[in-house]
Amino acid sequence: MNHCKRLTLALTATALAVTSFNAQARDFRLGLITPAQHLWSTEAEAFAETLNERSGGEHSVSVFPAQQLGNEAQMVQQLQSGALDMAFLTIAEISNRIPDFGALYAPYLVDDVNHAARLLRSDAAGELLDLMPQGVGLVGVGYGMVGMRQVLSRDPIESADDLEGQRLRITPFEPIRDFYTATGAAPAPMPLLEVYDALANGQVDAIDMDFDSILILKFYEQADNLLISNHMMFPMVGVVSGRVWRELSEEDRELIDTTMAEHLENVLAGFEEKDAAQEEEIRALDINIVEADAEFFSDAIAEWEAIWAPRAPMLETLREEAERLRE
Repeated sequence: MNHCKRLTLALTATALAVTSFNAQARDFRLGLITPAQHLWSTEAEAFAETLNERSGGEHSVSVFPAQQLGNEAQMVQQLQSGALDMAFLTIAEISNRIPDFGALYAPYLVDDVNHAARLLRSDAAGELLDLMPQGVGLVGVGYGMVGMRQVLSRDPIESADDLEGQRLRITPFEPIRDFYTATGAAPAPMPLLEVYDALANGQVDAIDMDFDSILILKFYEQADNLLISNHMMFPMVGVVSGRVWRELSEEDRELIDTTMAEHLENVLAGFEEKDAAQEEEIRALDINIVEADAEFFSDAIAEWEAIWAPRAPMLETLREEAERLRE
């Protein structure tokens, strides 16, 4: 039985209590942190259009990109209270609350974007979504992602030792903080839309980033050294507020679940399709490029594993599945 069916059964009793509410049309609100031109945001808009069409105009979705509703921690609180209906969230904020999700950030768990997408489509990754209703009060519909993580810096990074003391922008969550702390860097959480200016004025020395955002937001204009490491994938999860989910009819749950899942799959497929072209585009820029592999980060990886293997028991399951899916 898939995770959505299990969640539906678990919530049936509550849903029956609000049957009189089920027939009401809804204008849902969906929040994201990505700018409007980002694939997550454009697929959120496409999801809104598809849901409106498939519901015969009964349901609409207002999309709020670029942190209009706050950062992800604030949006999770809004989702938990029912003030926000839906969101496309990085797994970062979820992993802060459900440590098993930290396993998805294991360094070199996957080889590339295509391998990451296969793992995120797997039953093993689906099992993590089943932890969300009890763990954080949200219903996880499915995964999206961005590209693999790289390091863009103002000064060259030719060995792991060069990260020592570097103030390095990260998304604020523990698995990535622990990885960079192990390298000797000083992780600096910062909203995505503040990164360009922070590089320009020297507030940060380097950033953990994917090809897509480096190109869209032109970070290479302020930092012209790129460590192509592909050291972590960076998943996203499409969620519905548990409180809102309980108010929906079985029919509306199925409609939202299947429609959102289709657009999340478009995100996965979209990054699979454009990753190679984006890497080629970046390599054509006038920047200094250094290649890195797991050996480059061997000491930091060992330290990360010592912290996270006990905290995230699902790591072993995901690693076995990743190995099975390796081509």
